[in-house]
Amino acid sequence: MNSPLQNTALKNRVETLLAQMTLDQKVGQMTQPERMACTPEDVKNYHLGSVLSGGGSCPGDNRPAAWVDMNDAYWQASMEADENHLAIPLIYGVDAIHGHSNVLGATVFPHNIGLGAANDPELMRRIAQATAREILATGVDWTFAPTIAVARNNHWGRTYESYSEDPALVASYAAPFVQGLQADYGEQSVVACVKHWVGDGGTSNGIDQGETTLSEEELRAIHIKPYPPAIEAGVLTVMASFNSWNGDKCHGHKFLLTDVLKNELGFDGYIISDWDGIDYLSEDYFDAVSMGVNAGIDMFMVSEDWRDFIDHIKTHVNNGTISMSRIDDAVRRILAVKFASGLFEKPRPASRALSNDASFGGDEHREIAREAVRKSLVLLKNDGKTLPLDSASKILVAGKNAHNRGHQCGGFTVAWQGVTDNELIEGGTSIWEGIKAVASNAVLSEDGLGLDSKAGDHDVAIVVIGERPYAEGMGDVRTGNNVIVEAGSQIKGLMKILEPYGNTLELAQSHPEDLQTIINLANLGIPVVTVLVSGRPLVVTQELDASDSFVAAWLPGSEGQGVADVLFGDSDFHGKLSFSWPKDANPNVNLGDANYEAVFPYGFGMNYSA
Repeated sequence: MNSPLQNTALKNRVETLLAQMTLDQKVGQMTQPERMACTPEDVKNYHLGSVLSGGGSCPGDNRPAAWVDMNDAYWQASMEADENHLAIPLIYGVDAIHGHSNVLGATVFPHNIGLGAANDPELMRRIAQATAREILATGVDWTFAPTIAVARNNHWGRTYESYSEDPALVASYAAPFVQGLQADYGEQSVVACVKHWVGDGGTSNGIDQGETTLSEEELRAIHIKPYPPAIEAGVLTVMASFNSWNGDKCHGHKFLLTDVLKNELGFDGYIISDWDGIDYLSEDYFDAVSMGVNAGIDMFMVSEDWRDFIDHIKTHVNNGTISMSRIDDAVRRILAVKFASGLFEKPRPASRALSNDASFGGDEHREIAREAVRKSLVLLKNDGKTLPLDSASKILVAGKNAHNRGHQCGGFTVAWQGVTDNELIEGGTSIWEGIKAVASNAVLSEDGLGLDSKAGDHDVAIVVIGERPYAEGMGDVRTGNNVIVEAGSQIKGLMKILEPYGNTLELAQSHPEDLQTIINLANLGIPVVTVLVSGRPLVVTQELDASDSFVAAWLPGSEGQGVADVLFGDSDFHGKLSFSWPKDANPNVNLGDANYEAVFPYGFGMNYSA
């Protein structure tokens, strides 16, 4: 195992520091509030070990300099030593899950579902390295990535955060991405966090934070499989999952957290809870705290009620319901990660070599993202060899996602649920802008629906359709409330239910304007190339039938130019489906199913040379 945490000198440093710490200082290290709920003074007074930004939570004008200033203030507070305080550097965490995408002007890479279609582990390493540099430009040390969920139901609102329904493909990406982020634990490195442990992609009906009902053998073969390569690569942190397994919440699951992850698989970093994740273990928060600690969680993401959390842990220790040895184990792991990642040696964020670095959102990183877009596109249909297009052709570009960088970036971009315009995605190109850059005769439909067109005006139409941004449970597609009632009856604990994206995976029902746009143009006799922007495979039978060519573009991120690179033949199609494409909206289809039947099977993808 490539773990720096087993170094004898490091262990000695940890034990020396641990021996000096009071209970208050130890519990503080286990506590991670959200930035809006704590000040630098709180960091010092409560000995806080970490602070995070929730989705969309940002300082000042949300540019690197404001982030560096904020982190510098928190760091300095954590390092003010006196008779009551030890100098233990704070570690700041963010959701940089497809680039450092919460920050204005960042390079936004394709979401994981597109990267899975690229099937290129070495590309993952380069994306992670570029992401690490952009994180470091903001003075941040830690990202809650990569997600190595194996999504098994397209109704799940986090399907786009999964590389594939195939655990083998996900496993092949785990180590390169972790190594790209963590590198040699030097000044080019950030701390990685694989998530969510475990079974988040296997919930019944794809309900976010729902119930995963599987045998232990199935859990290991599908959902645990990507974790050993990440652990072998030395990943320093793991995030616990909201879902339950066979009724028992993962946040309180000692067998999974301690017996399997720590003892059996040998994970020696620390486990972080998800956002207020222990709250759902019990209606009594005091009990929930002890359940989470005793199960094996080491650091707790407690967005607002962190003072109560601290008080409850100390009461439990005094009552004997949480042992001092469990507290010491958690803090030992946290300190070891901080030593191993070089936090104790790093200067303050304002003085770090890469803080405010010009590489943030720069050409080198954007070129990697553009390459990722090219490699992620999957050609599903190409009747009459409509593609590749001639850049001299008279081209109409239409559809609601044609000129909307926010839509093509998806969720977890600037805001938690993403954005729905161009203004907040600074830099990069929309798909339309990418097309216009290479095709001087291209025009954008003013009404977006193609109704402003006439027969004979255009040689071909490119219609860019699909979903709008969403994240987590707000991206769920639920056929009815009965699936929630069913899941709730199986789970020991509480569920957090959010308003879903819709009630069907059939695009013609959820977004009828897309099919209508295709039909408007096809009825004029114009060949139609449809580009689908989505976070999952959707039922698009009617849209496919009405199109001459059809491309799955997933959520390509900020570099829409990469789509044009392939549509005009400067690059060939490379992507192959890492998710089976369903025939209809209800049955779930995955590679290896007994009665496997998909409209496009796993691994399908056409190209120009075939």
